[in-house]
Amino acid sequence: MKKLLLLLMIFGVCATGFNVQAQDDAMDQAQDSSAMEQAADEFPEQPDYTDELAEEETASFDQVVKQKFIEGDPTFMALPLICLILGLAIAIERIISLNLSTTNTSKLLSKVEDALESGGVEAAKEVTKSTRGPVASIFTQGLMRMSEGIEMVEKSVISYGSVEMGRLERGLVWISLFIALAPMLGFMGTVIGMIGAFDAIQAAGDISPSLVAGGIKVALLTTVAGLIVAIILQLFYNYCVSKIDSIVNSMEDASISLVDLLVKHNLSK
Repeated sequence: MKKLLLLLMIFGVCATGFNVQAQDDAMDQAQDSSAMEQAADEFPEQPDYTDELAEEETASFDQVVKQKFIEGDPTFMALPLICLILGLAIAIERIISLNLSTTNTSKLLSKVEDALESGGVEAAKEVTKSTRGPVASIFTQGLMRMSEGIEMVEKSVISYGSVEMGRLERGLVWISLFIALAPMLGFMGTVIGMIGAFDAIQAAGDISPSLVAGGIKVALLTTVAGLIVAIILQLFYNYCVSKIDSIVNSMEDASISLVDLLVKHNLSK
């Protein structure tokens, strides 16, 4: 009986403690909610500017370019743009042509050697005529002079190599022209813009930032446009020059190898 009473007393004390703790928790939550409401009243919610900033940051590149093109005066900005369009057209045509002119010289030499061993010079000429590129064209010219001796083959290869090099370099002079012309046109817009700014100052009889700003903006934007066009075209020009150098080196190495094959073929007869 005593144990039962003792257990009931312990259970009552624990239940009382739990009730007190629950009441304390409820009071704390009520105080927190009232404090949050009071803070919300004292500090009203600020407007969210993140969406506006995101819209400004996510402005597309073409929209920015269009805006600067208009601000720089389309009359002057159109001149570097024309240089860019024409220069890119020529550069892309040259890049495609140069990539199509690239030949696997080791594979071509192997085919020519097999043709010389199996069918002679005529079979080798059929192989080179069916292969695209300046290296194959040089091989064809050299094989056509085979009946006149090795010396004539060497002279023919050297002469026709110069012709093929001229074909590879066709159009590069126009790219270099637009590279030089675009900054000049930009500087011309700069000078004209500054002249317009000074004319506005002279007409107003006073130096005002609002009068000078328009002319200076045209001057700076046209200069930047010309320099950007020149940089872009210079990259394409350097790529074309490096590609031509690679093809020319391949032509020279392959020509030497062709002469060696023909000498070997004559000695093996």
